[in-house]
Amino acid sequence: MSPRFPIKTPVALPVVRSLLTLLAIPSLLIAVAHPRPAPAMNALHSVVLVELFTSEGCSSCPPADELLQQINGRSTPEGQLIVGISEHVSYWDSLGWKDPFSSEFYTNRQSEYSQHFGLGSVYTPQMVVNGREQFVGGDRRALTAAFSSEASRRQIQLHITAAQVKGNQLTFSYSAADLPPKKKLQLFAVLVDDSVRSSVHRGENSGRELSHVSVARVFASMGALHPTEQQSLSLSLPTSFNAKASTGHHLILFAQRSGAGGILGVDTRPI
Repeated sequence: MSPRFPIKTPVALPVVRSLLTLLAIPSLLIAVAHPRPAPAMNALHSVVLVELFTSEGCSSCPPADELLQQINGRSTPEGQLIVGISEHVSYWDSLGWKDPFSSEFYTNRQSEYSQHFGLGSVYTPQMVVNGREQFVGGDRRALTAAFSSEASRRQIQLHITAAQVKGNQLTFSYSAADLPPKKKLQLFAVLVDDSVRSSVHRGENSGRELSHVSVARVFASMGALHPTEQQSLSLSLPTSFNAKASTGHHLILFAQRSGAGGILGVDTRPI
């Protein structure tokens, strides 16, 4: 397996192209309500995390980016809040256009999912729902089915209680309860830009202006998760981060089983 080679197989690409037609069919649209910001998130039945592995160098990715824009921060028919993360992989960077949001970290995270799901390699665009379901990004039918299957799963109580930027640090507090016994959970913290636009000058998307939502800027493992009424942690911010930028930002906190396993709890808060 070559985890850094973008797979564009005769199977995957026709699927993506066919999804361009699906985008126009109203009956396949996911029922949504309450676009971001969603400060009353904890009143909802549950939360579902959608990770999109994408790249500005991939011509098949914009439809998946658009789908994430349509669902991010909204709720499914089952009452789940949809929290998305755009994770821009790095293996397209040498193929005509260096994605300004790409990172080797997201490439490695996608490779871990590839091993977990028993895939032959990695590909873009790819969506992973709650660490349990993976499919070609932009496939609305698969996404809707994943939401339905996740709706009945029990989630832990994970809540961000406070978050504040001071200098080059983001300090936040959280609580965690109802953790499953004898299950090791890893806590992840992600700082995202709510919305960004980018003009692409080379590569497969040359001449296009692309839009992205919930773009990961910082993605860090915060160690093992344990029950707590309140715990405070800090994240170091990149020098390019502007807390006052008009794009807006969110902190996303989630608990995941070891080895790129299932995600059992998610919370988010505007910064």
